[in-house]
Amino acid sequence: MSCLIESVLGRRVWDSRGRPTVEVELRSRDGLLGRCIAPAGASRGSNEAIDLRDPGPADGGWGVQQAVANVNTLIRDAIMGLDATDQATLDRTLLELDGTANKSRLGGNATVATSIAALNLAAAHARQPLWRYLSQGRTVRMPLPQIQILAGGAHAGGRIDVQDLMVMPIGARNFDVALCWVANVYRAAGDLLAKKNRLAGVADEGGWWPMFDSNEEAIQALTQAIEHAGYSRDQVAIALDMAA
Repeated sequence: MSCLIESVLGRRVWDSRGRPTVEVELRSRDGLLGRCIAPAGASRGSNEAIDLRDPGPADGGWGVQQAVANVNTLIRDAIMGLDATDQATLDRTLLELDGTANKSRLGGNATVATSIAALNLAAAHARQPLWRYLSQGRTVRMPLPQIQILAGGAHAGGRIDVQDLMVMPIGARNFDVALCWVANVYRAAGDLLAKKNRLAGVADEGGWWPMFDSNEEAIQALTQAIEHAGYSRDQVAIALDMAA
C-alpha cells in the first residue's frame, strides 16, 4: 500500500551550536507525518556534499534561507505525489533535480532533510519505529556508542589535527553500563588534565578542550584517562575521527 506525499514544508530551525539549519516536514494524504532536521558538522571534507549557506553577514554567515526556499519550491514540486515508501525513486528524483556532484544547487542540507523525512514518513505509514522499519524483520543489536572525550581540529581551535578522540565501551554488557563507563572516563580525563594544567575548557561538542602540543600527547592522555578510571583495553577502546 502506497504512502503518497501530499504536502512539503521546509523551515529554518537552530542546531546545538546556535546556527540555523533546515527542517523538512512531509505529510501524506492520510495525515501521517515525517520530519527531519539536517545535521551539520564543524568541518567538511573536500568530497562531501555542500551545506548550502546564504551569502552575506545574516545569521553570522550561516543562513539557510535559500536552502529552505529550495525545499518549498523546487523540491516540493518534484516530490509531491511520490510514494514515500519508494525511497530509491524519491532519492533519485532529488539527485536528478540537483544535478551536481556535491549537491551545490539544492544544498545537501535541503536534500538530506527531505530524504530522511520521507523515510520517517514511510515508517509512520508502516506503524513502526524507524529502527524496526529499517531492519525489515532482521535481528538487530543496540549500537555501540563512540563518545568524544577530547576535542581537537575544528572543534577546538585547531590545536591538534585529530578532531575527535573518543572511547568505545567494548566490554560493557548493556547500553546503560556503556554510558556509565564513558562518563567515568570523561571525568577522569578532566581531572587529569586539570592537574597537569592542560585544560582550556569544554569544546563545542562537549568534549574537553585540552592544550596539547601533538596528536600523540592527546592519545597518551586518553589512554591514561581510561586507566585512571579503572578500565582495561578489553573493556574500553579508543576511537578516532580524523576529520582530515
